[in-house]
Amino acid sequence: MGLGAVAASREDEEAKKMEAGGDTVGQKLDAGALFVLQSKGSWLHCGYHLTTSIVAPPLLSLPFAFAALGWTAGIICLVIGAAVTFYSYNLISRVLEHHAQQGRRQLRFRDMATDILGPGWGKYYIGPIQFMVCFGAVIACILLAGQSMKAIYLLANPGGTIKLYVFVAIFGVFMIILSQLPSFHSLRHVNLISLVLCLAYSFCAVAGSIYLGHSDNAPPKDYSITGDAQNRVFGVFNAIAIIATSFGNGIIPEIQATVAAPVTGKMFRGLCLCYTVVVTTFFSVAISGYWAVGNQAQGTLLSNFMVNGVAVIPKWLLLITQLFTLLQLSAVGVVYLQPTNEVLEGFFSDAKRGQYAARNVVPRLVSRTVAVALATTVAAMVPFFGDMNSLIGAFGFLPLDFAVPAVFYNVTFKPSKKGFVFWLNTTIAVVFSALAVIASVAAVRQIALDAKTYKLFANV
Repeated sequence: MGLGAVAASREDEEAKKMEAGGDTVGQKLDAGALFVLQSKGSWLHCGYHLTTSIVAPPLLSLPFAFAALGWTAGIICLVIGAAVTFYSYNLISRVLEHHAQQGRRQLRFRDMATDILGPGWGKYYIGPIQFMVCFGAVIACILLAGQSMKAIYLLANPGGTIKLYVFVAIFGVFMIILSQLPSFHSLRHVNLISLVLCLAYSFCAVAGSIYLGHSDNAPPKDYSITGDAQNRVFGVFNAIAIIATSFGNGIIPEIQATVAAPVTGKMFRGLCLCYTVVVTTFFSVAISGYWAVGNQAQGTLLSNFMVNGVAVIPKWLLLITQLFTLLQLSAVGVVYLQPTNEVLEGFFSDAKRGQYAARNVVPRLVSRTVAVALATTVAAMVPFFGDMNSLIGAFGFLPLDFAVPAVFYNVTFKPSKKGFVFWLNTTIAVVFSALAVIASVAAVRQIALDAKTYKLFANV
């Protein structure tokens, strides 16, 4: 029997053990892993999950990042972000495949850290950071969706008086319903629709940028970087944090856990599908948006499409762009809720009972409702959460998605210290760890500068 056949048979056995609640990383699977991270998907499903988690409305902030970087640095940073994250995500996948072939398939980021670096790393570093990043993303999605709903409302009813927190609450109720989908795998069709939606609003944004760039309402095309030297420097690191957050994922192991055994090669194909969409959307939106508005780019490109409450592109185009964005945010939010769901199931569900037994359904319904209600409350109370999300991105996405994968690979495969791979991985880990620290400082500085404008339940 060949080595490939032996590896495949081991993975098939591991899949059977997972279905039965067998042994993984030396422990019996808890209800969170058994119910939420079911391994039933194909590489296509994996691609849908990856695309939803990466190609999300934060990409509409890329022209704003370009405004702090300029043309050359902006495009270079975007290329580096795409290349390094594709490489890093592939490193994580290869490490996961290696451990699966050894008979101990890892299902969660903290499982990887525990097995590779030691229990303290999983419990006190990777686990808490991942949870913070993912729950922060859920809050951000609910807030952005509320803002999209308000924008649609004002387009239809200029001068309307309904407050932002009302729209946030409405979307929160919808998210509570969507959050009851039992497992990550059960989101596969939702995430296929999400893939289509992200292409749709990206193409609409590009069309709006081209229209605005050729209209009389376009701002003067000035691509110079504004501000004094200090503001320019901090602006650069804030822009890097924005780009890192746009490419950020933080749940690669959980996504690969949804793939049915044997897993070899499936994640790579899913990444290829995902990054086809990434390159198509990120570069087109960033370049067309920055070309249209230059250094007048606002926090999100859609804000440039309205001036003093009046649409400067065709109203119908802005309306459908906001609608597509709103719909995709529901999928992105529920994807990033999965690590929370997994933890809650582990606490409150009984792995020995069926997934749909009343003993498990009731705690699932209550715990997920409470989790989404909490995220909705924070989004409504703190509509300036975007500044804090920059800090979360710098402190969370940069290490998790850029630095940690290289460390995992070097520790697992132990490439020669005289070889190119070892030093490439080491350079990536060191450079992006340093960038994480600097970008975190820049994000804290921005929070301090904006603090005087903060107001709970503000109608922004």
